[in-house]
Amino acid sequence: MARAAVLGAGSWGTAFAKVLADAGTDVTLWARRAEVAEAISTGHVNPFYLDGIELPPTLAATSDPERALDGADIVVLAVPSQSLRENLAAWTPLIGSDSSLLSLAKGIESGTLLRMSEVISEVTGADPSRVAVLSGPNLAREIAAGQPAATVVACTDEARAVEIQKSCATGYFRPYTNVDVVGCEIGGACKNVIALACGMASGLGLGENTNASIITRGLAEMIRLGVALGANPATLAGLAGVGDLVATCSSPLSRNRTFGTHLAQGGTLASAQAATRGQVAEGVKSCTSVRALAQRSGVEMPLTEAVHKVCHEGLSVREAVGLLLGRRIKPE
Repeated sequence: MARAAVLGAGSWGTAFAKVLADAGTDVTLWARRAEVAEAISTGHVNPFYLDGIELPPTLAATSDPERALDGADIVVLAVPSQSLRENLAAWTPLIGSDSSLLSLAKGIESGTLLRMSEVISEVTGADPSRVAVLSGPNLAREIAAGQPAATVVACTDEARAVEIQKSCATGYFRPYTNVDVVGCEIGGACKNVIALACGMASGLGLGENTNASIITRGLAEMIRLGVALGANPATLAGLAGVGDLVATCSSPLSRNRTFGTHLAQGGTLASAQAATRGQVAEGVKSCTSVRALAQRSGVEMPLTEAVHKVCHEGLSVREAVGLLLGRRIKPE
């Protein structure tokens, strides 16, 4: 069985490290703060991000990246998308020359408009065939509690995808493999933006018809962008697309949905951040980079445009809804 290092001890990084440990993989979790690593190592809990979840005694934790990465065959990158480049630059000298690099981050890098796999290859110099992504309806707390879930491990090198698949397959966590890295990453980035829109609608008191409409039209935007960038539309109709979209748009555990709800109820970006207990709502920054990527690709994404205007241009949520409802009617 492979040895894994998970870099990032937030809720999803911790939950995925637990999955790896439960699958029998030798795994070390790196935490930026020493007190987080200490709590995991000695108390087998992460009270900062997954309070109340018991972690396996076999899960080691450290605040020393060199110790975490020593001998790792699979390097799991579980830091927010916009901080990945900076962190990865420091870690690159410690990563093995043939290690598989697995991204859990979901976003498009601001400025460069690169997908996370592209950032990883650019910073580390790793061939793209060494870079994999994981995406699916994976709400961290539910998975950490052992509730059944499925996911997609995408890598252009099928053998690496299978190696990662074996390292994280448990009785409650079922990974599927795919070679469509682009589709999985576009699905993961776009769903956070659409979840913000669903949260905004919920915050206005709108119901399930509205939520379903936003999810469906958001999926159409996601597919248009994905196909323009070379994705297989079937990927976006699966776990990494519609599956992840439904979970993130519908669950109160979704940080992006919660963030959007708070904004609609009159909150600011700062207070919405506090409402998500300081955890990153990736869609807040990704809405701008996804919008720019769509514009560069000649793809129309009105929901994404509206979310960007609310988050970064001062448009009220009610005005955004009015803009969307006032759009020209046409065939679906």
